[in-house]
Amino acid sequence: MLFKSFSYTTSGQGLYEITAEIDNVISNMQVSQGLCNIFIQHTSASLTIQENADPTAKRDLENWINKFVPENAPYYTHTAEGADDMPSHIKSVLTNTSLVIPVINERLALGTWQGVYLWEHRRMSHKRNIVVSVCE
Repeated sequence: MLFKSFSYTTSGQGLYEITAEIDNVISNMQVSQGLCNIFIQHTSASLTIQENADPTAKRDLENWINKFVPENAPYYTHTAEGADDMPSHIKSVLTNTSLVIPVINERLALGTWQGVYLWEHRRMSHKRNIVVSVCE
């Protein structure tokens, strides 16, 4: 198994496509076929595979999750880091902290309109660590 980690700095809440960064890591590993595991080392951000052609899909997802998991709910007790603290943890639980994707020809075997996204759930900028491991 080969692995490499990299950091990605977000500028606040939202979906950030990181497909190219992961393909670059895989290419540098010189793995032509296998399984890739992508893992984010945080509890207030997540990973997802989503449409990368129409930006309104991202906007709709962001609006939906913010409505579904609101800030300042009276039942939150974990609020030491602000109103977005507990909601960011809930959003991370509802999405994914790791993804497994086949590798074919040194690239992720994603569909035509699919991309890998880091989903930042906090409002402030954060440096997020992502570990990519590949089994040949």
